[in-house]
Amino acid sequence: MNCIIIDDEAMARAIVRQLCSKIPELDVIEEFDNAISAIKFLNQQDIDVIFLDIHMPGFSGVDFVQTLKDPPKIVLTTSDTNFAIAAYEYECIVDYLVKPITQERFEKSIAKISSISSQKPQAKIDSKQDAVEGEDLYINIDRRLIKLKLQDILVIEAKGDYIDVKTEKEEYRVHTTLKKIKEKLPEKLFLQIHRSYLINFTKIIDIEDNSVLIAKNVVPISRSNRPELMRRLNLL
Repeated sequence: MNCIIIDDEAMARAIVRQLCSKIPELDVIEEFDNAISAIKFLNQQDIDVIFLDIHMPGFSGVDFVQTLKDPPKIVLTTSDTNFAIAAYEYECIVDYLVKPITQERFEKSIAKISSISSQKPQAKIDSKQDAVEGEDLYINIDRRLIKLKLQDILVIEAKGDYIDVKTEKEEYRVHTTLKKIKEKLPEKLFLQIHRSYLINFTKIIDIEDNSVLIAKNVVPISRSNRPELMRRLNLL
């Protein structure tokens, strides 16, 4: 895979290049200390992967991503943990590496890229995996990123412009919509069973005619969503 590195710090570029050198399938074609020069390069050269820093003077990594009409896969390399959730709003961003980056974490990122590249185009369900970091979901609470294990999430309830994310031990209120969070979750675990509720259907304890029991949460099932729930549970 041909790749380029974009970072305004020479040491940071050298570190990423060193990480790349230990992976035979990666070929670093060029590196840039600013995004403008990289845009000019990309107009003449096809690239498979871009390793991109977010905070650069004059023209940021976010500005750079927004200018690309047909972007390659992008891996963000940054010291800023506050952009993780927003980053996954861009389909081209496939991973988010927080500095200092270990070789092990870097190799996992490349394995993920290779896996995506080897797949044929799928329906949207497959792309949703890019919204999570492995088996984790990051939520933004008062400008703090909190990492939740997907398996720990029981129920997500809509509350207007907010959602309540309920786990076995905690409940978190997040400023987002049910629709947006649904797009970030894998369908192998989560299902919307009511206009106001998403559930981890692997956590269902009991089912009655119009509701399911998950831990201590009684969640209503809409008539239109009940058939899909039954199908997922192989109860049809």
